Amino acid sequence: MAEKNFFKPRQSLNIKGKIFDLSTPKVMGILNITPDSFYTKSRTNTVDDAIRKAEQFLNEGASFIDIGGYSSRPGAIDISTDEELFRLIPIVEALNKHLPEATISIDTFRAKVANETILAGAHLINDISAGDMDEEMFSTIARLQVPYVFMHMQGTPQNMQHNPQYENVTLDIIDYFAEKVAQLRALHVNDIILDPGFGFGKTIEHNYQLLSRLENFKIFNLPVLVGFSRKGMIHKVLGTSASEALNGTTVLNTIALQKGAKILRVHDVKEAVECIKLVNCLE
Repeated sequence: MAEKNFFKPRQSLNIKGKIFDLSTPKVMGILNITPDSFYTKSRTNTVDDAIRKAEQFLNEGASFIDIGGYSSRPGAIDISTDEELFRLIPIVEALNKHLPEATISIDTFRAKVANETILAGAHLINDISAGDMDEEMFSTIARLQVPYVFMHMQGTPQNMQHNPQYENVTLDIIDYFAEKVAQLRALHVNDIILDPGFGFGKTIEHNYQLLSRLENFKIFNLPVLVGFSRKGMIHKVLGTSASEALNGTTVLNTIALQKGAKILRVHDVKEAVECIKLVNCLE
């Protein structure tokens, strides 16, 4: 009981002055505005398609819509900041107009993109590089005072799967997070969410070692986001494909929830919401 109380993660976020409750885990729906995301069915090419998909996510129970204009799959093509903004800004503006109840997350590692999308109406930033790919990111988040998801990634999307190595993957990432949290706290960033970065600069073995010890991240008393959705750590083990990895995604989401995850980032919102409801019955 004492351990449970001591390692109690923060239960809320301040999103533009509104308290967002995380005492029950939440779902983040993935909206890819890219032509080359690894899961073909997740690609969204028009504003109207984005509105329809976001509305579906909200109706199915998503609490966040995570919009990405830069594909971070292994070996992804690098695009310019202007191209990323060209893809993102119209979607953010359209969702604000047509779905004002939506809480919009922007998947970007660029400070300029973070700044301009927040000004356009987005609510939080989801950074795959934890500030490592843009030295202005932390100061930008501090100035904007928005919730910040920062993820561990070894390398960049272009090279992250080229022989990643760790002494101990869980402890190495905990050390990395400790340094980053200290930097953000010094800048008075209050709403921080940790993402261990499954599939980003990690072998399949690393991913499962990390999942098996996910509860260790409770030491930070911060919400943990996980993103397994249809990734290679599932379909490569099963010998299938991303399109056949929904069942495996649900299995890993269930394990993560039991180990303390507070946000599930997924392509399939309905199934993730059902997973949360069933796991909550165990509490």
